[in-house]
Amino acid sequence: DGDGRLVATDHNSDNTTAILREWLINVQNFYHYVEWRPQEEPSVYEDESGPKHWTSLRYEHVMKLRQAALDTAREMWADYFLMVDCDNLLTNQDVLWQLMQENKTIVAPMLESRAAYSNFWCGMTSQGYYKRTPAYMPIRRQEKKGCFAVPMVHSTFLLDLRKEASRGLAFFPPHPDYSWAFDDIIIFAFSARMAEVQMYICNRETYGYFPVPLRSHNTLQDEADSFLHSLLEVMVRSPPSEPSMYLSLPPKQPDKMGFDEVRMALNTSQIEALGIQMLPGYSDPYHGRPLTKGELNCFLSHFNIWTEIVDRGLKTSLVIEDDLRFEVFFKRRLQNLMEEIESQRLDWDLIYIGRKRMQVDRPEKSVPRIHNLVEADYSYWTLGYMISLRGAQKLLRAEPLKNMLPVDEFLPVMYNKHPIEDYMSHFERRDLRAFSAEPLLVYPTHYTGDAGYISDTETSTVWDNETVRTDWDRARSRKSSEQEELSTEAQNSDVLQSPLDSTARDEL
Repeated sequence: DGDGRLVATDHNSDNTTAILREWLINVQNFYHYVEWRPQEEPSVYEDESGPKHWTSLRYEHVMKLRQAALDTAREMWADYFLMVDCDNLLTNQDVLWQLMQENKTIVAPMLESRAAYSNFWCGMTSQGYYKRTPAYMPIRRQEKKGCFAVPMVHSTFLLDLRKEASRGLAFFPPHPDYSWAFDDIIIFAFSARMAEVQMYICNRETYGYFPVPLRSHNTLQDEADSFLHSLLEVMVRSPPSEPSMYLSLPPKQPDKMGFDEVRMALNTSQIEALGIQMLPGYSDPYHGRPLTKGELNCFLSHFNIWTEIVDRGLKTSLVIEDDLRFEVFFKRRLQNLMEEIESQRLDWDLIYIGRKRMQVDRPEKSVPRIHNLVEADYSYWTLGYMISLRGAQKLLRAEPLKNMLPVDEFLPVMYNKHPIEDYMSHFERRDLRAFSAEPLLVYPTHYTGDAGYISDTETSTVWDNETVRTDWDRARSRKSSEQEELSTEAQNSDVLQSPLDSTARDEL
């Protein structure tokens, strides 16, 4: 009943103000107090080099807005003050209640990101900068759970204004004794230190997600793509984050990203009478087991897609499985790769965008004049790949249903890179021209041993006998485990790198 909202927006070059205004008009009756502070001009800071450039003027302006909100909360005699950056996604409905239950003056819920980055520090140098400590990763990975005293929390945190010590907290101006960098989060951490208020980070549950900060040279489109990536990351462990019901949004337009078709390969549970025969002598390399029904269904899903490509005469198609996570800037990186492939007239049939590299003794051959592309060696997984009409024709021409093996074993056979010669001997023409994105653009959502890991290929039954289970020791299943670290000698270090990949590495 006593909730209040101070909503301020300024220095925008998009439609942020209009979106906020519509939302605030529709929800204002839910709050005890609402204050609206829009400012249309200026749209940029006079000393900025771009929209992601944090200048002194920008730091000062943001700190003043936060201080104004804190002052308003104190004037209202509010019990609590929740500070949330606008690109933070709180997915746990009980987060506010749980933070209040901790009974701390400053307490933050740990936020997830694609990288090791989170909204807390475990160490701080004598100049107020970030300091690496051994305590950080066990908390970040939730190997240790609880509420931990730390020198810094930021982005999202709760202040208990009922506590006497909170009166000494301020976002602006900096404390009279402050001499460190002019940075909003460091200034507030120093304020807490001088007020003798301990900051805490809580990681008992998954509370939310946020994007890793971009660099000053990045664009608004980079920021939009980065935030979209955060929305996709939410779906790995949580239900999708839906837009507010109090906003009118235009309908989403399907986007095939320049491909003739985009298809998802699903592992179905039905097998039709297709005259399927297992490849003579095939056995799983780790368990020595025969083909599973899950692997058979997976193969048929891909086989049906190849058939559709040929029947419809689709020149280029993108095939993705249903258990993957996208890398940041996925769409633009994929489109940039396709544009270079077309401009350089590369002769290709299949290009992995997600895989597990199994040949780890030597580097793969980079493709001249094309960024982020190598000639594919022996690989596992069919998480995602681009395929041409000719590529699909070659795969179907091999009549794989007469010599069935898992689809991720079949593909290396067809581009003549499988280490078992006996498998390749059953397929006379092995001229598939296969490449791989480097670095990869998609990864699995889970690996063997992860919480929530489910395999519908490993955990199944023998392909032709439903009474024989195949749920053997998963610890031995290197096939579904994470990519082993490559030696320096085996890394694809000579591949041409694009600017977007540099940005992605900076983010990590």
